[in-house]
Amino acid sequence: MQGIALVSGFACCFEARKGALKLAKVEEFEALKQAAIDSDMVHEISTSVYVSEESRKKEAEAILASSDDDVEGARKALEAMYTNDLQAEASTSEHPDYPIYLEVRKSMEAGKSVTWIVENVLKMGGRKFADGKAKLETLLQQFEGEQK
Repeated sequence: MQGIALVSGFACCFEARKGALKLAKVEEFEALKQAAIDSDMVHEISTSVYVSEESRKKEAEAILASSDDDVEGARKALEAMYTNDLQAEASTSEHPDYPIYLEVRKSMEAGKSVTWIVENVLKMGGRKFADGKAKLETLLQQFEGEQK
């Protein structure tokens, strides 16, 4: 009886060893597969960085190789664009009604009613209320149209 138990114990040990070896091979295969995926990702990222650097290098060489007339023309075009933008901003902020518009916007953002704004910000209550409402609409159209 003891002999049979001993033999069956050895058989179980050998089967367990065999299963452990299979599991180790599967885990080793999964680790190799993950390493291959990681190396592919690193290669792809490094390739895209290289291509990006090369394209920037070509653009810089093209700019350096272009004639002075081309560069000067591009500079003047950019200068004209920025000058127009700055003049538009300056004309809006230098307008005499612009501070009133800013107060109106603050009041509107605070949730004040049109009546309150006309009476307290524009100081046009009573008989002048209709004129004040018209002025409010004019202010909003003028300055919101320029900012968009």
